[in-house]
Amino acid sequence: MHLYGNWEGHWLGGGFMMIFFYVILVFLAVYLFRYMLGKGGQKDTALDILNMRYAAGEITKEQFEEMKKDILP
Repeated sequence: MHLYGNWEGHWLGGGFMMIFFYVILVFLAVYLFRYMLGKGGQKDTALDILNMRYAAGEITKEQFEEMKKDILP
């Protein structure tokens, strides 16, 4: 005798919720994989490196401006 009727396995939609959960899980895995792949494959441009060096204080403003003239057309 079942105390709660015929609701076994149908909590919040049962099979539908299980499929929905796995679809979301696969979507997140693909998104994270593509995010990590995009970050790993991205290369800094010469201007990016120059900006980082200037921001870190490795070069002066005059050096920065002169190097930037060489980089940009």
